[in-house]
Amino acid sequence: MNTVWIVDDDQAIRWVLEKSLMRAGIESRSFSDAASVLKALAELPGHDHPGALISDIRMPGESGLNLLERLKREYPDLPVIIMTAYTDLDSTVAAFQGGAFDYLAKPFDVNEAVALIRRALNEAALNHQDAEDGSNPNDSAESGDAGNVSGTFLLGKAPAMQEVFRAIGRLAPSRASVLITGESGTGKELVARALHGHGARSGRPFIALNTAAIPRDLLEAELFGHERGAFTGANSLRRGRFEEADGGTLFLDEIGDMPLELQTRLLRVLSEGSFYRIGGTQPVQVDVRIVAATHQPLETRVAEGKFREDLFHRLNVIRLRLPPLRERAEDIPELTAHFLAISARTLGVPVRQLSPAAMEAMCAYPFPGNVRQLENFCHWLTVMAPGQIVEVHDLPPEVRSSLSILPGQIVDSPVSSQAGGGLSGRADMVREAIRSVNGLPDWHEMVSQEARARLQRGEPAVMQSMTREFERLVLAAGLEHCRNRRVEAASRLGLGRNTITRKLRELDME
Repeated sequence: MNTVWIVDDDQAIRWVLEKSLMRAGIESRSFSDAASVLKALAELPGHDHPGALISDIRMPGESGLNLLERLKREYPDLPVIIMTAYTDLDSTVAAFQGGAFDYLAKPFDVNEAVALIRRALNEAALNHQDAEDGSNPNDSAESGDAGNVSGTFLLGKAPAMQEVFRAIGRLAPSRASVLITGESGTGKELVARALHGHGARSGRPFIALNTAAIPRDLLEAELFGHERGAFTGANSLRRGRFEEADGGTLFLDEIGDMPLELQTRLLRVLSEGSFYRIGGTQPVQVDVRIVAATHQPLETRVAEGKFREDLFHRLNVIRLRLPPLRERAEDIPELTAHFLAISARTLGVPVRQLSPAAMEAMCAYPFPGNVRQLENFCHWLTVMAPGQIVEVHDLPPEVRSSLSILPGQIVDSPVSSQAGGGLSGRADMVREAIRSVNGLPDWHEMVSQEARARLQRGEPAVMQSMTREFERLVLAAGLEHCRNRRVEAASRLGLGRNTITRKLRELDME
């Protein structure tokens, strides 16, 4: 019951987890695909199963999500951790909706992975104890069809965005009110749509209203509607946004700017589930989930007497903070490529691509307007950049004027010093993101350059000589890492013990 099963087609991942769990005193067993796991489970006596299971999403044969579905159906008490390098919102939400215990993004810190597995084992032990006591820990859980997933598109590999994705996955099936905080342009409405689209209300309306964009004398009628003849010009009955959102979700953006008198009416609706249209005498019953958003600190508004404290506590059941773009600079390359592709498709032109130096300059820019400003910059580049490859001098004036570094010095940029790994660690993540978007890692380009140089010099048998040197370097690194333990080095490198011995002999490395 305390054994952990590891499912991943990547031998290196299996090896790392096995060794980490062994050091932690936890037994493990590894599998390379879902079919072998299901076969092993079927061979266990009775309804026995491991204490926890950790599985990759993308594998040959059945995916990790399909495996999760089968495991939750046949072994509902088995905690399953889903891990993947494809850290997108849909994968995260699908994992939680499928019943995953938690979600682990690759690359992961092994200590954090072991701590997460320990929590899963503790959860399994509690479930086992509940079963023996005759109670069902899921008796009070909400159920229902999750509905169709919305088309909401959120991107981000930064740890802060992964926390947002996890929160969406956990909150989407709930009916609880959510308060989204964050600077303008961080994507608060996108998150609200994701909460709706991935939840049980996805088949019902999603109604969005920016309370700061509507004059205060019209906002009440916009929210609650009015009866015919309620005031001059009210020639017919009009349903408000609350009625339009019945059964679904009402997103109230910039809730901090709502007038005090309307805050009182909103509080009554949230408390009683009913309201009166303007000029009406009959209450209107509605079932609406409220998701509110603000860029203002509501606690300060409460202290200043500009926001009702009781309404604040009613809305602040769950708070979800969206990080500004400057706190997740490692997401800028992926977001830039995404927005450039959209702009090119919209305008019917080739997709622009930023040079490494231009991308570093973009990553160094603080983006006061956040993701919305980055999207606007990408549209500007698609229209204004003279060539398909965008250089530093082609960037928008705001970016060029803010440059305080030279290309290649992103480690000194203000963005790279934000929290989340320290100065050098954050810069390394940004560089890795740039390399990922541009196609290949640095060493690929170095190998390519070396091959071209040798070909230009007229060297014979370039493939043979470079392959021999490549194998020598990798074998030497593997043996050094494993302290010259050949069997362990062979396992880490994905070679057989006979193969590594033969290679060492052929390369005169014995």
